[in-house]
Amino acid sequence: MLCHLENAFSARIQAVRFIRGICSGPPLKASISPFMESTSTNETVKKYAITKGSLHSYGSYIIQCIPKFIQRFSVSKDELTLYVAPRAVLQVVTFLRDHAQCQYKVMADISGGDYPEKEKRFEVVYHLLSIKLAGRIRVKTYIDEGSAVPSVVSIFRGADWYEREAWDMYGIFFSGHPDLRRILTDYGFEGHPLRKDFPLSGYTEVRYDEQRKRVVYEPLQLTQAFRNFESLSPWEHVGHGTQ
Repeated sequence: MLCHLENAFSARIQAVRFIRGICSGPPLKASISPFMESTSTNETVKKYAITKGSLHSYGSYIIQCIPKFIQRFSVSKDELTLYVAPRAVLQVVTFLRDHAQCQYKVMADISGGDYPEKEKRFEVVYHLLSIKLAGRIRVKTYIDEGSAVPSVVSIFRGADWYEREAWDMYGIFFSGHPDLRRILTDYGFEGHPLRKDFPLSGYTEVRYDEQRKRVVYEPLQLTQAFRNFESLSPWEHVGHGTQ
């Protein structure tokens, strides 16, 4: 009897050790047949094709509703983008918020882009969300450095800080904004950091002056010349040296 108990106990221990070895080892990869992979890919492509067709119809419908304000639209996968002139931003955003087939009640974000090689170098992108219809849409407009975009704060109160951020980072001016000040950099900051022609080191440096007992701004003086660093890691250097 004792012999049988000892054998059962040792078998149980071996089973536990075997299971622990599997759990502590590398995760097992499930084998997927090429047929299953191709089926999944085809389903994804089919899904995007159906969505793209629906968005094309939806974009055409919006243009038919307000043809004077929308220049064109584009569809990429499941994203619809409307392209408008700066003077038409208020009309288009108001339409997208109030129309029964749109109801984009949330201004999710306002982003910018800088393309110095273009005549109208700045791009302003409005990201709108419709909670009721569970959809998103983008509105893009383009301006040059001396032009302004109408502020949409009167339509979406939440656009206040987004427009201030675009002004701070890119220098995009929003006419009619109630309080267009910098929001991320200091009040005395020079330039706009996200412009492509803004130097990586900036124009000034900040330090605390012990004699003046305050923070002072001084012209930037680099202590050494700019150097090009190789992208190889230290381990790759060691490997190349031992060969």
